[in-house]
Amino acid sequence: MLYKLFHPKSVAIIGASQKALSIGNVITKNLLKYQFKGPIYPINPKADEILGVKAFPSLMEVPGDIDLVHISIPAKFTPDAIDECGQKGVKFVIINSAGFKEIGKEGEAIEQEVVARAKKHGIRVFGPNCQGIINSDPEYKAYCDFTFTYPEPGHVSIVAQSGGVGAIYMQCIHDLGIGMRFYASNGNACDISIPEILRYYGEDEKTRVIILYAEGFANPGEFMDAAKEVAAKKPILGMRAGRTEEGAKAAVSHTGGLAGVGLSTELIFKKTGILTFRDVEEMCQAAMAFATQPVPKGNRVGLITDTGGPAIIATDELVDNGLKIAPLSDKGKGILREKLYPEAAINNPVDVLATAMAPHYRAALDVLMDEENIDSVYITFVTPPFVDTESVAKEMAEVSKQKRKPIVCNYITDKPQWTGTTAILKEGGIPCYDFPEKAAKVLAAMTDYNKIRSRKLGKPVKFKDVDASKTASILQKAKETGREILPAADVYDLLNAYGIPVAGWKIAHNADEAQKAAAEIGFPVVIKADSEKIVHKSDVGGVVLNLINGEAVKVTVETMQKKFGEQGLRFFIQKYLPAGTEVIVGAIEEKGLGHMIMFGLGGVLVELFKDVSFEITPITQFEAEEMLTSIKSSALLSGFRGKAGVNRAKLIEIIQRVSQFVMENPRIKEMDLNPIIAYEDKVYVVDARIKI
Repeated sequence: MLYKLFHPKSVAIIGASQKALSIGNVITKNLLKYQFKGPIYPINPKADEILGVKAFPSLMEVPGDIDLVHISIPAKFTPDAIDECGQKGVKFVIINSAGFKEIGKEGEAIEQEVVARAKKHGIRVFGPNCQGIINSDPEYKAYCDFTFTYPEPGHVSIVAQSGGVGAIYMQCIHDLGIGMRFYASNGNACDISIPEILRYYGEDEKTRVIILYAEGFANPGEFMDAAKEVAAKKPILGMRAGRTEEGAKAAVSHTGGLAGVGLSTELIFKKTGILTFRDVEEMCQAAMAFATQPVPKGNRVGLITDTGGPAIIATDELVDNGLKIAPLSDKGKGILREKLYPEAAINNPVDVLATAMAPHYRAALDVLMDEENIDSVYITFVTPPFVDTESVAKEMAEVSKQKRKPIVCNYITDKPQWTGTTAILKEGGIPCYDFPEKAAKVLAAMTDYNKIRSRKLGKPVKFKDVDASKTASILQKAKETGREILPAADVYDLLNAYGIPVAGWKIAHNADEAQKAAAEIGFPVVIKADSEKIVHKSDVGGVVLNLINGEAVKVTVETMQKKFGEQGLRFFIQKYLPAGTEVIVGAIEEKGLGHMIMFGLGGVLVELFKDVSFEITPITQFEAEEMLTSIKSSALLSGFRGKAGVNRAKLIEIIQRVSQFVMENPRIKEMDLNPIIAYEDKVYVVDARIKI
């Protein structure tokens, strides 16, 4: 594992220098300033000492074993440095130097050589082009990094691919007065990966919460396996990284156009149980609570306050984020009536009044801890000059240390004056926030983690009524003819092969064939121009609806022939269905990940309202149901203002069938089933597009 990387008993620095602004000098200085507990060996053939520490001309002249070596020399010299490490028996190196694959082919070749030589010697490589690691444990104090923040020991561990982002997290944690356990920023990650680091943090008993930043996944499957395993044991707080918009710009489907920047990362986080954040400060504030408080078992919150306004703001924020202000039991209210001031409010929120003393707060806290229908406690605590606030804080701290239910506090005070009270709350592990909204959002995040951790995703359904040979034949023929956009007949044959219900259809090449096909299908019908060059047919007059007789069919076909005039133009004749609820199901390939499946409000308004949800394949019934309920217009699916609801079970089945279809046929790049017309008893696909 990675134990000696994070727990080195001796550290050498190849490239240690007397130049104050060099990386080797800074790393040496940080080890000294942070009071690293083991020996430090600067390696420099031209210096006798670095920062007062004896220097050695090479690793081979260092007495004794070396657990960890920093390499901060020009990239072209690193392969030879790896050989020297191998000869010395070193098992872990951190390459801080830049000039590897991040600069192009020449650097990539050096990086590959480094990996090959390290593997030969059984050396694990952290980096290159990275900051390094930090272990705040007082027994090690390993600041093997060139950053500038010196953290206190704690229970938050950080892993960030980007050193700049990692430094922001570390500084924010430090500014909030939170201790840190481990820090790791692994840059190019040529060997030691973020999934490995996550697993190591997951096994570390002193790590209670993990902060993660990743800019990409070399192996999404490996990351998802590790993240899912760790997130089930302790919270991982993640911030999604950007992904270029070029993919969305080039998309030919609604699904491709709506797969926004960073979406795949966010979906990976969601599927594995990682809490996603888009604000650094909010994420670090949540980490403060996760580091000291238990996870709530539900969404029912009890409030204690000594002032009205901030508690009202908090209540609004809590409710907006899905928490419930639960009523108190008669027994609980009876205890509060007996122990609080007569003027106090004994419902939830419990207003103990501004003049409340320590016994009043303790009574309220004990009641909320004993209430079966309260899962977490939110406190608004203003520090009046006429109250012994230190005694109040001691009672809060004592209850907090019981770890029965999580407590967060909106602490409203002048901290330089109330230093004693502030210190007691911190020592008691009570996370305190200056603003009610911040405290409420933190409690909401903790509640969300419990919800994610408690969900039962189930397993994907494997549909047996699939015609795999027909599917393979259609796709092979398309490959041989060089098609990217499949013709309508192939699309609908594929849907039939996977049991996805479609409205009755036929293909015609001219007006006579179209009239005959329409008569066989039964009027009214729809006619669509079928050509690889016509993508969004309705935008250019390539779709005509509700044709009620043969003459109307003939005129429509002849008009389209004159308008488009393309060789090989065909006509897709389809049964016209009465109005229903229009939805969309789509799929888009995501490199290295498989496919993302989309569900949402469909028809021509899909890109206007963008009311859609996404999931990564494979999709279980639970996840498909979540896709239906997570869109803003989900009420329409259940029935709204007298309008009948739709057959949700059929929509869920279509989502699962599409998931199986694209997983078993990875050549599918993009796919739209839009619209799907949904009724109370059935659903039909009435338009579809597939790109391979």
